[in-house]
Amino acid sequence: MNPMLLSVFGWSLLTAIFTGLGALPFLFIQNVRPKTIAVANAVAAGMMLAASFSLIFEGLSYSSLSVLAGVILGLIFIMVSKRWLDESEDVELAGLRKADARKSLLIIGVMTLHSVAEGVGVGVSFGDGISFGIFIALAIAIHNIPEGLAISLVSVPKGMPVWKAAAYSILSSLPQPLMAVISFLFVEQFFPFLPVGLGFAAGAMIWMVFSEIVPETFEDASPSTIGLTITLAAAGMIAFQVLIEAVQ
Repeated sequence: MNPMLLSVFGWSLLTAIFTGLGALPFLFIQNVRPKTIAVANAVAAGMMLAASFSLIFEGLSYSSLSVLAGVILGLIFIMVSKRWLDESEDVELAGLRKADARKSLLIIGVMTLHSVAEGVGVGVSFGDGISFGIFIALAIAIHNIPEGLAISLVSVPKGMPVWKAAAYSILSSLPQPLMAVISFLFVEQFFPFLPVGLGFAAGAMIWMVFSEIVPETFEDASPSTIGLTITLAAAGMIAFQVLIEAVQ
């Protein structure tokens, strides 16, 4: 196989593996209270919200109309998926059942959509040279750790084993090496679809935050606590992204 192609696959696979690191903090957390779960969900919501708008702003640098189309398509897709899951009575995922399983499936699905767009971004970046591609892959790998944490925050407190949360986090990012290789081979053909993919993932995540995650948090924590947590989590995610860009 072409050595350059092996590099693209290897570095993009690393980005997927890093997503599983987000589950590690839960190895040291025991006996989670309902309020703690609500705050954890708010943290996940803030992180996803910040990531969503980051995707949109990145896509705007390519094509505003394509990003808008992607957001609408992502919204339609996640709403149809939610309706389909609601009509499935016996939904189960790694020990979670019914509503908890549905929510985890939706979040894993949304993060998977996100990883497709990121995989294309990695492949396109390798088209500008191996050093630039490696740097972008490392930046996305570090960025993927909070995404794995977001999946774990809404899964582990509900009963999913930590190792399974880590496995599902990595699974959600496996499209990255696949899409990175394909987009590297066909850079010119894939480039126009990048802003659509970014908007698609963003639209799905924004809907997920406000339709599924935030409403549940109000059952066990006050609106002011949830609002503060979401804002701080979003700010932390933005600061993290700014730090990565500054290193570039």
